[in-house]
Amino acid sequence: MKDKVVNGMQIFARAIVVPVLFLPIVGLILAFTSILGNPMIVGEGSSLINVGKFMASGVWPILTNLGIVFCVGIAMGIAKEKKAEAALIALLSYLTFLGANNEWLKLTGKLIKYTNPSELQGTGQTIVLGFQIIDMGVFLGMILGVVVALVHNKFCNKELPGALALYGNTKLVYIVLVPILTVLAVVFSYVWPFAASGIRATADFINLSGSIGVFIYGFLNRFLIPTGLHHLVYSPFLYSNMGGELTVNGQTYLGAYNIFLAQLTDPSIKLFDPSAKFLQYGMVKVFGLVGAALAFYKTAKPEKKNTLKALLIPAAATSFLVGITEPIEFTFLFVAPFLWVVHSALDGIFEVISVLLGSRANGMGGIIEFLTFNLPAGIGRTRWPIFVGIGLIQLATYYAVFTFLIKKFNLKTPGREDDEVEVKLFTKKDYKEKMSQTSGETAIAAGKDTDLAAAIVEALGGRRNIETVDNCFSRLRIKVTDAGIVDELGLKGTGASGVIKNGENIQVVYGPKVNGVRNAVDKYLAG
Repeated sequence: MKDKVVNGMQIFARAIVVPVLFLPIVGLILAFTSILGNPMIVGEGSSLINVGKFMASGVWPILTNLGIVFCVGIAMGIAKEKKAEAALIALLSYLTFLGANNEWLKLTGKLIKYTNPSELQGTGQTIVLGFQIIDMGVFLGMILGVVVALVHNKFCNKELPGALALYGNTKLVYIVLVPILTVLAVVFSYVWPFAASGIRATADFINLSGSIGVFIYGFLNRFLIPTGLHHLVYSPFLYSNMGGELTVNGQTYLGAYNIFLAQLTDPSIKLFDPSAKFLQYGMVKVFGLVGAALAFYKTAKPEKKNTLKALLIPAAATSFLVGITEPIEFTFLFVAPFLWVVHSALDGIFEVISVLLGSRANGMGGIIEFLTFNLPAGIGRTRWPIFVGIGLIQLATYYAVFTFLIKKFNLKTPGREDDEVEVKLFTKKDYKEKMSQTSGETAIAAGKDTDLAAAIVEALGGRRNIETVDNCFSRLRIKVTDAGIVDELGLKGTGASGVIKNGENIQVVYGPKVNGVRNAVDKYLAG
């Protein structure tokens, strides 16, 4: 049972990344439009102000309709095959639910009367794509996305006999879903108010527990990274009412991320909402891990420092610039797990300090994203210098604490390995030598995508062992049939900085280049 639950969570975490990957792009575009719409930057009366408003109006519907975005993205992410059809069925299913739920509320006399949609705030009902329905926020899309995917995986290849053949395969999926969706439309009308109370209670606990809640949030965001389940920690706070609610210009926004962006485009707001406390978890990406890298270099054996430098500089730069931490975190995660616990605790502590001192900055990613979001907002509204000041202290603290612990407990961090262990990432050459020794296969030619993909597929146990392939910001996420035949050394030989096994779910860490790796693997498997 435990394995099934963990496997299910892994699958959902992998799927939720599909829509989440696009949302930072939306945010960056809105940040850019806020620059164009700021008279202090472009000049009073500039035509660019209207250009900025026009661009923002085209992007905002994505963030105000996240339910359908998550529904389609999750269904596509969980679908094992025919992903395009799964996405279309998810769209049809979402609309079907809206119509059915609205009609049920009418038939039972539960529709709340209003003259302005804002009057529905707090009533348990809302308007979605013109339909007045039970207010489930993004959770509606998440739930329907999972339901659609499960039915799709079961029936997408089922043929019907004779004249009914036309309605088989993916058409059958939607046919099966219609009665399920209508039942859910009725059931959620009665059940969801209780679920909503539980969600509000959880959010209230995090908010009312003050520093303890922030610490738990920050700690789990880091601690769960090896499992890939950290997406399940921050996503509800960023995109649902668990992360707060705020009305800006007559429109109510749910979730810390949406609230921040709404305020960003409204220059009349003088100080951003406290919900920004859920956006502070990127401090360690910009500052803390740089301090950790310096500690690794400081404590390394003299003869290994030059080699270690070549490994740490790009890994630390990746974390600092774009907020992808796995390349450096995986250099110590498995060799010194005690440091990982300390790392997670320090991150939570510094998030608490940042919040207590009044930072309202958006600090989710690397320094590029940080500057893009916070500079246009201004110092007075986000108090971003507080975030930077605390971050510099965090850098020094990480350096001091990691240096002390590494020396005190003689931890085998990078550069401190036994003399016979070389400090490096495995290369394609290593993999070639291993393959030649074990199976006599032809050497893999470096620099070619097809050869890289072939090496990855081979290390994953071959084509027949691979069920699905996805990716997130930094990891290739694969569902395999038999995890026992996956060759971790072979995967590291393709340039991966880490391999994580969770049952049949395999995560291979490639960092920022993961999109290119995913494309190469997809093309190879399709060939």
